[in-house]
Amino acid sequence: MNIHKQMDTNQVVLFTMDEPRYAINLSSVERVVRAVEITLLPKAPEIILGVINVQGRIIPVIDVRKRFRMPSREIRLEDRFIIVRTSRRTVALVVDSVSGILELTDSELVSAEKSLPFAEHIQGVAMTKDDIVLIYDLERFLSLDEEKMLDDALSGGLE
Repeated sequence: MNIHKQMDTNQVVLFTMDEPRYAINLSSVERVVRAVEITLLPKAPEIILGVINVQGRIIPVIDVRKRFRMPSREIRLEDRFIIVRTSRRTVALVVDSVSGILELTDSELVSAEKSLPFAEHIQGVAMTKDDIVLIYDLERFLSLDEEKMLDDALSGGLE
């Protein structure tokens, strides 16, 4: 599933992990792919499951469940990887499923500072007619220490 870059910042890609619905800004999403085998990356931060090869590019895979303190589980064949770009690197997020693109009006969006000031990875909350959707900030997924550990692990090569 190729995702075309849109300039509208109110478009998000919806995904699920267990019951809640989550989203990330469409402008950060490169593509969605089926789960594939992950190669372990020695000395990587704890939230990095390993790396995958996507068209000749080595992409770190983030364990979103671990980052959000959710119960971990084995990756299943029906899971999806969302390939996303942050300001520092391209990464893959492991999610249960991707349910599509949602266009939100300004009245449906609430900033995280107002609604959930304690939630460090949340950019905002969308209140749709069906649900509450948490919109995550990709720039906060990896701490500076985790970024450095990942850089060191990637420069060390794959075993």
